[in-house]
Amino acid sequence: MSLSLKDQLKEKDREIAVLHEIAKVVSSSPVLDELLQKFCLMITEQIKADSVLIYLLDERGEELILRGSDNPMSENLGAIKLKLGEGITGWVAEKRKIVAISRHASDDPRFKPFNKLQEDRYEAFMSVPITLKDELVGVMNIHHRKAHSHTPMEIKLAERIGEEIAEAIGQAQLRQQAQKKTRQIETLARMSQTIAQGAYLREILQLIVSMTAEMIGSKVCSLMLLDDKGRDLKIEATQSLSDEYKSKPPVPLKQSVSGRAIQEKRPVVVSDVTKDPQYTYPDIARKENLRSLLVVPMMVKEKPIGVLNCYTADIHTFTPEEIQLVQAVGNQAGVAIEHTRAIEKALEAQEALETRKVIERAKGILMRQQGFSEESAFRLIQRQAMDRRKSMKEVAEAVILSEEIQQKK
Repeated sequence: MSLSLKDQLKEKDREIAVLHEIAKVVSSSPVLDELLQKFCLMITEQIKADSVLIYLLDERGEELILRGSDNPMSENLGAIKLKLGEGITGWVAEKRKIVAISRHASDDPRFKPFNKLQEDRYEAFMSVPITLKDELVGVMNIHHRKAHSHTPMEIKLAERIGEEIAEAIGQAQLRQQAQKKTRQIETLARMSQTIAQGAYLREILQLIVSMTAEMIGSKVCSLMLLDDKGRDLKIEATQSLSDEYKSKPPVPLKQSVSGRAIQEKRPVVVSDVTKDPQYTYPDIARKENLRSLLVVPMMVKEKPIGVLNCYTADIHTFTPEEIQLVQAVGNQAGVAIEHTRAIEKALEAQEALETRKVIERAKGILMRQQGFSEESAFRLIQRQAMDRRKSMKEVAEAVILSEEIQQKK
């Protein structure tokens, strides 16, 4: 048996061992992020590499996002993004071809450096497309600190790994999407149930922003209502813990991003609020680490009443599904706000009627006991309320209580 044949058998054994390891990883965790981390660690060990990174294509099919690393504490996860065709990784994703560079990888004209990515300083680099049924899932990057010649068998093994992990990643993504949709439906159901119970307006607004942020993974969600004159939008509820953000001054309807959503009666998306000239408070956005923004108008019978704002901490491309979901919440919120306002007005009217009845009864007592005219009795109750810093209803109730005590003696 020739030496090359022995090498081929060794490579086959190695491939089988790798496939067994992949199967172990797949069976160990159904959670996408855990799966990616374990794949990176396993590939690093099996290929004797110094680092492995996995980028996944986003839901819109426009960007590659770093999602997996052999370093589970990497701050770059989710933060590094590449367009198709951008950098070597983007080129591999676009062309669906493997790139293997044995030394000076950073000298390649397609290379794009990231200051925080230590792998950029490694010598050797192999980038492999991850595809499932001819559809791009992502890209796997294998790094070596020192110069490394990638043998044909090693490249073939990396390609096979890409094929094998693609299906597991695809299944994990489907599970994640299904769980996300389930959470969204449950959240909407809880929101509808609470609104139907007739809570107070402020409670409803706080519920809406908290549940919306939870539903789409927004860093900050805020609900702004138009003032009585319809000129400014003021924050009425937010789940942000920042006092500076909560106390932001009202924003004018004209010449503001939120105002544009109301004037155009459609959702407005801003890729980066820190750079958009129409965004009113970019300094606060930078301080609070707010980047992308989705604004949906809240309309009731074509009448604007406010907006629902959703911010992300990183540059984010909102999907049509996300926009549609937040708009559905905005529509529901608009109806809930108007409904709750109507209830509160009815309660105020009822309270006013009850107060009037109590005051009328107290006036009658004073007129009968003290011989006051109706106007004098009213003014006495009014003056006592002002002097004692009580409501007129409270003073009137005291007059009634005093008479009832005297009658019992």
